Amino acid sequence: MMWMKLLVLSALALSAHAVPIFTADNGEDNMDFAKKYLKHFYNLTSTQGPTARRRNVELMDKVKEMQKFFGLHMSGVMDSDTLKVMKKPRCGVPDVEQYATYPGGQKWTTNSLTYRIENYTPDMSISDVNKAIEKAFQVWSKVTPLKFTRLTSGTADIMISFAVRDHHDSYPFDGPEGTLAHAFAPAPDIGGDTHFDDDETFSVGSAGYNLFLVAAHEFGHALGLSHSQNPGALMYPIYSYTDTSNYALPLDDVQGIQSLYGPNPVPNPDPNTHPATPNACDPNLVLDAITSLRGETMYFKDRFFWRQIPQNRQVEQYTITSFWPELPSKIDAAYESQHIDRVFLFKGAEYWALFGYNIDQGFPQSIHNLGFPKNVNKIDAALHNENTGKTFFFVGNQYYSYDDSTKKMDRGFPRLIEEDFTGIRGKVDAAIQIRGFMYLYNGPRVFEYSCNSKRLFRVMNSNYNLC
Repeated sequence: MMWMKLLVLSALALSAHAVPIFTADNGEDNMDFAKKYLKHFYNLTSTQGPTARRRNVELMDKVKEMQKFFGLHMSGVMDSDTLKVMKKPRCGVPDVEQYATYPGGQKWTTNSLTYRIENYTPDMSISDVNKAIEKAFQVWSKVTPLKFTRLTSGTADIMISFAVRDHHDSYPFDGPEGTLAHAFAPAPDIGGDTHFDDDETFSVGSAGYNLFLVAAHEFGHALGLSHSQNPGALMYPIYSYTDTSNYALPLDDVQGIQSLYGPNPVPNPDPNTHPATPNACDPNLVLDAITSLRGETMYFKDRFFWRQIPQNRQVEQYTITSFWPELPSKIDAAYESQHIDRVFLFKGAEYWALFGYNIDQGFPQSIHNLGFPKNVNKIDAALHNENTGKTFFFVGNQYYSYDDSTKKMDRGFPRLIEEDFTGIRGKVDAAIQIRGFMYLYNGPRVFEYSCNSKRLFRVMNSNYNLC
């Protein structure tokens, strides 16, 4: 149950049914690390055997299993997208295909548990560590009958410590920028104990790794939860920073822990709404923003986005901050300008520019630099037409036209949306231009218009291309 070092996979080309498993752009020496990763997280066993074909078939199957868990295209090939996921900080508990507790439903037989902090990290004050640990336990006690009491001496149910490298539990840490922590499932002796890698930098904010978020995840393991396949869950294996000031345990985690211990018997112990992860197949889905990015399509909803790759209808779901920690956790509008190879993301009165997946320096900037009047403090949607060089910005029941060549708003705008786009009532939630057509998202519906004539062709559900 350790956190494994992040892997850079090798260029070794194996074949199973004549399909290469690893792309050839790294060093062959790293093949051993790839096998260790799959062996630990996905129970790869046939790293040695009577035939290369048998070994390669299982290796490809395990790559597919990993891709399925993370919602990647199940090619069995260790492509760049799979590598990116493997390189992210993650937990060392083996992954499962669905939200699950440990095998056999391991749980504590009492609802009154004790914990003790044996030592402290130099990264934070003792007071801040105590507060982070206490808050992490409260995440779980708010939604269950569980009660946690801190001890300052003796042996507690959950012993908490900071350590480096080999710390005598058979699961050594691996130094900076790899392993964060690990925890043991409920059981006597070492069961429930939680260890943090002190070669990492822990904090109360977004710098390094937020101790509260790491601890809350690990305490989920210490209480009997395994990993969730839901990217919005606290028990998702990959670390992702989120604002902790008013943190509410996601619904997926609430359902998981209550399957073990039941709900909190105190009426309304937690007034926060437990956020659910949006479902791409929800017929009432209302998107926040949509944009293309170098041939991909990205659909934004709450703190998530779906990523759709050309020639692959399967979509991958991520949290926004897992890709861009510097961005807000919710996006208002987005569009791509292929001419300058930039994607622009808007939130409130600010916007950011992306070059590929990298944020340009000098951002965020004010939307008023684009020529919006001072009373405009938010953009609902944006759409760029590569043929005309015009960008439509939708604000309330009006829209503006921005000229890329002059860097100014066109005269005669804003105009009423409903006067130029038949069928639209109210505001446009998201917009995109694809192959000569404009797609305007209005509530749970999307309207398809000709870019030239603005003629309405058809109306579909907003998730028509997602589910």
